Amino acid sequence: MQCQNCERPIEPSDERCPHCGAKPLHLRSAGESRLREFELTPEEAPFEAGGGPQTNDWIFSPEPQENQNAAIDEQNDIRGGEVRLGGFWRRAGALIIDLIVVAALVSVMAFLSYLGYRVGLSAHGRSVSWENAAPLFVLLSWGGLGLATAYFVLFHGMEGRTIGKWLLGLKVVGLAQGAITYRQAFLRWLAAAGFAPLALGFLWVLWSREKRAWHDYLAGTWVIRV
Repeated sequence: MQCQNCERPIEPSDERCPHCGAKPLHLRSAGESRLREFELTPEEAPFEAGGGPQTNDWIFSPEPQENQNAAIDEQNDIRGGEVRLGGFWRRAGALIIDLIVVAALVSVMAFLSYLGYRVGLSAHGRSVSWENAAPLFVLLSWGGLGLATAYFVLFHGMEGRTIGKWLLGLKVVGLAQGAITYRQAFLRWLAAAGFAPLALGFLWVLWSREKRAWHDYLAGTWVIRV
């Protein structure tokens, strides 16, 4: 091969021309290509501690206030909403219907209990009288109370509405218009039965801005129109 500088013959293994001392061209190209391998391009900026672009994966920004308010509003109760609340007269009508239904059920239970009690006494040659009717009265009292409790607790716990509320378009709900639990339904029934002799617990619906009776406040419930 020839030297590209002085055009004299040289050996391929020579690192420099023995005549002019110039570096052969093929060695120059190889050296430049190796240098290019280590050059930093503009996209490959040097890394410095604490420098460099930041990614959004590690940036924790506070949640926007609008999202926080929306989440709070979802958990709020129905006080400030546009839900139609059940008024006193509509609720009173639903209660009357429910009491009629419970009374009908208790009457059927009382009649069947009386027949069973009478058959039991007749097997001993006795008939029903005021002297031996005390056990029957105790049975009917506890049975009627248990039937009324089951009626209100089960219906309110299942769908939030009894037969009376279903007919008049009412429903018992909890916070954020959610369904109530059986525990709330039972507490609501206990409070309603306890305040029933006073009547003021239910009449409080007339003065309450949220149309809530005392048992609603204790159980954390509302009655809305659906």
